Amino acid sequence: MVGLATRRKKAKDIRYLLLDVDGVLTDGTIYINNYGVEMLGFSVYDGHGIKQLQESGVGVGFLSGRTSGAAAHRAKELAVEEVHFGILDKLAVYEQIRTSHGLTDAQICYIGDDLLDLPLIDRVGLSVAPANARSEVKSAVDWITSARGGEGSVREVTDLLLTSRASSPVKFKKKK
Repeated sequence: MVGLATRRKKAKDIRYLLLDVDGVLTDGTIYINNYGVEMLGFSVYDGHGIKQLQESGVGVGFLSGRTSGAAAHRAKELAVEEVHFGILDKLAVYEQIRTSHGLTDAQICYIGDDLLDLPLIDRVGLSVAPANARSEVKSAVDWITSARGGEGSVREVTDLLLTSRASSPVKFKKKK
């Protein structure tokens, strides 16, 4: 883990926030009712932070190893531009996102919680894990939030990115 000053310095360069879904935007629990319908819980705090970040010019994407109708609905609700589900090789899709948006690794923040996230954590400019992440992930990231996934961990990151960007108004460029 890096100290607060280094974290803020890294955050200042971020132009894109890429998020895992299960265990990051949710608490990792999947509810399935007696009709087989999946339900997930999402924090309104995280959603508000994502909207604020988008309004400031930072791009946001979801990159998940699992396919989820509930998460797809949440992505649409939040107007998330890049949404990739069922991705086991997250690094390959990360490269496509990075290239298509003209970003460097240093300009991307990734929040992940499980082993599939480790290749991205090693690449991005700012790597983050929620408090309930796997120990292997927590030992590899720049920062561990105090909140658990689905309980405001993403909001902690969006708040840091927003306050760090206050003196760095360069905006994310959407792909054409």
